Amino acid sequence: MTERPTIAPLLEAVDRYFTLMYDNDVSQFDRVFAPTAQLHGFRDAELRILPVRDYRTMLASTASPKSKNAPRLQEILLVDLASSAQAMVKVRVRIDALQYVDYLAYHCINRTWLITAKSFHVERRHEPASTS
Repeated sequence: MTERPTIAPLLEAVDRYFTLMYDNDVSQFDRVFAPTAQLHGFRDAELRILPVRDYRTMLASTASPKSKNAPRLQEILLVDLASSAQAMVKVRVRIDALQYVDYLAYHCINRTWLITAKSFHVERRHEPASTS
């Protein structure tokens, strides 16, 4: 009988992703993304392609949702384990005013689950709360 891979370390990796998206703490970036990762998605009707190093720079230079006391939304919508070393995770996450649905390709590299590809979709743009 084949052993089924444990999902707990993968879920911990997804939690690290959610935390990074909220606090922008790039000191933890290498525990979330593989150095060869690519990001793809449409923003303002144009396909954006970002190498992971550019994404890291962008996070480091942007005020975090945490620093703005922005609402936090994060949910795992799907986990698909292809093997003990490869998985696809679909998540919903709010980053400041934008709510995304992300497809995260994970590979277990040196016993650590890392994102090797991220495909993002802007699902919703939240309006700022009125101050009346």
